[in-house]
Amino acid sequence: MPGLRGPRLPPAGILLALPFLPLLLLPAAPAPRRASYKPVIVVHGLFDSSYSFRHLLDYINETHPGTVVTVLDLFDGRESLRPLWEQVQGFREAVAPIMAKAPQGVHLICYSQGGLVCRALLSVMDEHNVDSFISLSSPQMGQYGDTDYLKWLFPTSMRSNLYRICYSPWGQEFSICNYWHDPHHDDLYLNASSFLALINGERDHPNATAWRKNFLRVGRMVLIGGPDDGVITPWQSSFFGFYDANETVLEMEEQLVYLRDSFGLKTLLARGAIVRCPMAGIAHTAWHSNHTLYETCIEPWLS
Repeated sequence: MPGLRGPRLPPAGILLALPFLPLLLLPAAPAPRRASYKPVIVVHGLFDSSYSFRHLLDYINETHPGTVVTVLDLFDGRESLRPLWEQVQGFREAVAPIMAKAPQGVHLICYSQGGLVCRALLSVMDEHNVDSFISLSSPQMGQYGDTDYLKWLFPTSMRSNLYRICYSPWGQEFSICNYWHDPHHDDLYLNASSFLALINGERDHPNATAWRKNFLRVGRMVLIGGPDDGVITPWQSSFFGFYDANETVLEMEEQLVYLRDSFGLKTLLARGAIVRCPMAGIAHTAWHSNHTLYETCIEPWLS
């Protein structure tokens, strides 16, 4: 009849799409998510505090956004002179919960004296999960030099006679004496050093085997230092080199601790887990704020 219309059919294209309508209504698949970066723990050096690492923190945030970075605020300033075993215990209590929340592992960036604290942590922590231990201009084989720090601490002593203080029970109450390594008084060093000689495995002790096993849990050790440091003496100590009795520097592979593999150094190198990154033109107080150094020696290992 005029004026009446039958039902209007949808266009043919819509009819063809009807069987696929349930699929079109499904929510879109989420974009693949990139794995997050491992947490980074930073340990400062002598007379330092967390503020010294503000540039490093910015660099990490720029290149690896979202990374959880913890700059530990312990034993700051003059408190960094406390005996190193006391500091190791404090830092151990601070890093343990961070590691526990990161089953995929963590990275340690440890500067100057802090590099020795961190190496001790690797030795005494049975279940640590450190992927990269980055030792930033640290006197890993000890210190033997007349620096401004020493002149301030012991104004009447020079490096040639500082052993008289450092290798006494009183001297070992100062952190710097815990890694003072006089190549002319090796016997006194081995007998008196309450810290470095122990973590190096240079002196027998009941925990030596367990500590070596723990140390070898580390995924990688990155050693950073350079000839213009001006504080670490000899500067090759950052790479486990050190003076012999004639004050000739012997490189890591010539050191007894390496040849005897006393704490795992030789084993670590054999498996390709030691990275050496020497950089010239950087003074000791600038290692953690130099952007080129960060890009070259640190950023590649922050997975």
